[in-house]
Amino acid sequence: MKIDRHGQAKILTPKEIQLLFTQGLTNPRDRALFGICLYGACRIREACSLRTADVYNRKGKPREDLIIRKENTKGKLATRTIPVIEELRSLLIDYYPQPRTWFLFTGRHGRGHIHPDSAAKILRDACYELDLEGVSTHSFRRTALTQMSNAGIPLRVIQKISGHRSLGVLQSYLEVTPEQVRGAASALSLLGYSDHNVNDSPSSLEWEANLKNEERESKLKRDREKNPD
Repeated sequence: MKIDRHGQAKILTPKEIQLLFTQGLTNPRDRALFGICLYGACRIREACSLRTADVYNRKGKPREDLIIRKENTKGKLATRTIPVIEELRSLLIDYYPQPRTWFLFTGRHGRGHIHPDSAAKILRDACYELDLEGVSTHSFRRTALTQMSNAGIPLRVIQKISGHRSLGVLQSYLEVTPEQVRGAASALSLLGYSDHNVNDSPSSLEWEANLKNEERESKLKRDREKNPD
């Protein structure tokens, strides 16, 4: 977990996301900004530098896909298009720059776009009020990518959304929970020795139950032999 800007950004729980978007982020602009980071799985710099036309059509309605331009991506690898899901669409409907501006999230005094450091401060202040530790602007991206991986989405598809150069880099972003490790280890119970037919593939619980029954029957047999009726 990231503490004092060291370590990896925390993966957000559903409860923490709910708190941030209902109590921590206090205006539609901030909710839209970090909603794009979460539901678009994008970097904070990519979200901050979005043009209004990349997210809304001329009538001010959210597009079906938002556009992250190549020049604003890390390494300038390629332009990405991210589907706008309903949760993000709702946040974007609540926020629309009036009057319409060139950049979606303008900087101080309407100049340029908001700086990523300014966005980070907004998030730090929100987390301080909510007593959340380890959260950074990168938490939204890591949370999104981990959620997709846990949902069984192929890494190649996730890579298309995330824009990572390689699958190896993408995998380093994904969180592995202790529960997942225990689940993986428990799968090895299928390799446990028993005198059953190998095609039966009994579960570990069944194997333990059968073993206890056999021990119980053996003890009863010994008792009968020692104390015949």
